[in-house]
Amino acid sequence: MTSTLPPSAVDSAERNLRDTLTHAIEHRAAHAALIVYDTRTELNRVLTAAYRRVVPEAQFIDFDSTTPDVILGIFERLQAGDLVVLVQSTSFRMDAYRIRIELFKRGLKVIEHVHLSRMAGEQGLHYIDSLAYDPAYYRGVGHALKARIDSARHGAVDSGNGARLVFASPFESAKLNIGDYSGMNNIGGQFPLGEVFTEAQDLEAVSGRARIFVFGDTRFLVNRPATPITIIVDKGRVVGTENSTPEFENMLYIIREHEGEVWLRELGFGMNRAFSRDCMVDDIGTYERMCGIHLSLGAKHGVYTKPQLRRKDARYHIDVFAVTEGVYLDDQRVYRDGAWQI
Repeated sequence: MTSTLPPSAVDSAERNLRDTLTHAIEHRAAHAALIVYDTRTELNRVLTAAYRRVVPEAQFIDFDSTTPDVILGIFERLQAGDLVVLVQSTSFRMDAYRIRIELFKRGLKVIEHVHLSRMAGEQGLHYIDSLAYDPAYYRGVGHALKARIDSARHGAVDSGNGARLVFASPFESAKLNIGDYSGMNNIGGQFPLGEVFTEAQDLEAVSGRARIFVFGDTRFLVNRPATPITIIVDKGRVVGTENSTPEFENMLYIIREHEGEVWLRELGFGMNRAFSRDCMVDDIGTYERMCGIHLSLGAKHGVYTKPQLRRKDARYHIDVFAVTEGVYLDDQRVYRDGAWQI
């Protein structure tokens, strides 16, 4: 197999995963570890090799050469507090078995690496970098951001060129994905880490403009238009665009066809410093952690409920990424020069 990643990639992955297991997951030798992997991509093979160094006592199972029944049987024998890692070129499927949800129900710690096949070559190095875990940064800045968000009466995102999106409402209680699981029912989730998210308590109190430099397409891949697209938001809905592209307009059309209008919901504060406007990966679910602001278009948001939006009718949650010149909570600027200022 031709190698595009340098040998040092395994060393970097080992270092980052060791920090993650030690400080975020708090895996200890007294508990069992199971690594389920496939070998379809070079990034999969690098991560699996790194896990062999970090948890040499773990049981390693090749998903492609093992039947689902055997894997389910191994899951059954694990005890609460044990660790399961899923290293997936796409996303493992075992009939109707929802792997992560079922493992969490058993009290297991879970690390999911998904859609690694979307991040070939140099993007694999960016992904490995995104797995670095700095507890002081993630926990210090993450909890400080949550405190500011939860107490703010209003906020704004400055996208430059006169584009300003105003949230004239307090925010929902912010949720954390920062590798601090104290007080949480579940430990782990989809990696990499690095996000604090919320939305306006009153969705109709959101108006203004935002310049979108990346959006998720219908294949869940990053779509980067040549020029940022300006969305025009009125009373929480996207009512117009400027400098748009056929792909973006098609995405809006699909949402309107099923939901009638395009709501703007999530306000995501990405914290992962491995990703920026200039350093990207193609998988939108991974790039979502990018250090800056992302928003969601469509009525769907599984965490927060709104009286005017019925969950059964909400189908779309499309991540879009705003050019982020500044972020303001109340009148205090909390983002400047590509970093959180907390």
